[in-house]
Amino acid sequence: MKHKRCDKVAETIRETVSAILSRGLNDPRIGFVTIIAVEVTVDLRLAKIFFTVIGDDLAKKNTEAGLNSAKGHIRRDLGKVLSLRFLPEIVFCYDHSQEYGNRIDTILREIDKEHDGDDTEHR
Repeated sequence: MKHKRCDKVAETIRETVSAILSRGLNDPRIGFVTIIAVEVTVDLRLAKIFFTVIGDDLAKKNTEAGLNSAKGHIRRDLGKVLSLRFLPEIVFCYDHSQEYGNRIDTILREIDKEHDGDDTEHR
């Protein structure tokens, strides 16, 4: 069962972390990052922050390492915004759903091209 408070805290974390990243961190490993979603446990002790980054696998790994090293700074800034008894631990997770969606889209386009090719051969 979802709680409205969890959703509100997750949205506040998403907005705050996005703002922190848009201002920039002093870590050259962090590329152009987009925060996709945040999932918070019911007890508000853990927040999974899902992100994407533009670039290749190396850029993804470097950005994840940079974000993980900046956790303390990000949590401190979150503490200024969130009025909670316990500040949630944060975990950064790369969101593969966009890549997965792009792959499915490519496969569907290939199938559509093959199907169009079959129609022209039968005419």
